[in-house]
Amino acid sequence: MKEIIFVVEEDPDGGYIATALGASIITQADTKEALQACVRDAVHCHFDEDQGPSIIRLHYE
Repeated sequence: MKEIIFVVEEDPDGGYIATALGASIITQADTKEALQACVRDAVHCHFDEDQGPSIIRLHYE
């Protein structure tokens, strides 16, 4: 996989929720900066080292 895209939505309870397209990854955080770190961590945990994407994109709605 070369690229993974996350759709980011505001959480009604505050913060943000990011959901990956084409993979079963969902994460959330209170700020956009924290969300970026959580997304990176979730991607690294989800994929084996040689299977993960080289590009991670966040699409804010």
